[in-house]
Amino acid sequence: MAPTVAGTILIIEDDSNVADVLTLYLSREGFRVLRAEAGDEGLEMALGPTPPDLVILDIMLPGLDGWEVCRRIRAVSRVPVIMLTARDDDYDKVLGLELGADDYVTKPFNPREVVARVRAVLRRLGERVEGERREVRYPGLRVSLADYTAEVEGQPADLTPRELELLWFLASHPGQVFSREQLLREVWGYDYTGDARTVDTHVKRLRQKLRAASRVGTGPGSPGLPWEIATVWGVGYKFRRLEGGRVG
Repeated sequence: MAPTVAGTILIIEDDSNVADVLTLYLSREGFRVLRAEAGDEGLEMALGPTPPDLVILDIMLPGLDGWEVCRRIRAVSRVPVIMLTARDDDYDKVLGLELGADDYVTKPFNPREVVARVRAVLRRLGERVEGERREVRYPGLRVSLADYTAEVEGQPADLTPRELELLWFLASHPGQVFSREQLLREVWGYDYTGDARTVDTHVKRLRQKLRAASRVGTGPGSPGLPWEIATVWGVGYKFRRLEGGRVG
């Protein structure tokens, strides 16, 4: 009987030593490993007819860099992405997360940690897919994890996967206050050890996009949206239902 394959991992990395080590450890854990050394090649494999279950993506690549590869993957696919960065720089980490990456790992790394991150991301994805409550609705708002869409007053909101997951999580727990650290654990799916300001960045962008979508087809005298993402100063954020008045 053939051994059970834990999943297919695509490594997009031009450093053969790094790719060899990751391949060794992932293969030992039962994963099937595919490899690409350039950004355009990796993008083609990630979006091919048999896409991988997860992508490990280096930032510095020949051809398309990791940022552009992640951006193009996220435009059409929700395949999980773990980014590799050679710099312990908050800018790299925040940008990767804003582009829709599910996690990041700083070089040099312990390959066992990367395997643990891969398993954590895939486990979170499986739990999300198996969850019964796939959609939340409020007056003027619909957020669905089934097809990763959000609508405000019937108009589509152009959200990244991470922004949509953040909105879905908050809207699924109306009135409950979550700290930035709690949101990173619940939405990002791992114990984030970097700067929690990435939550503030995501909330800011999410509010802007929801506000922009809410203005489509509205005019003076509109009763407004009966909900908002509220800041609880010194604590974090919550999804709050309102009696009336435009959010913003």
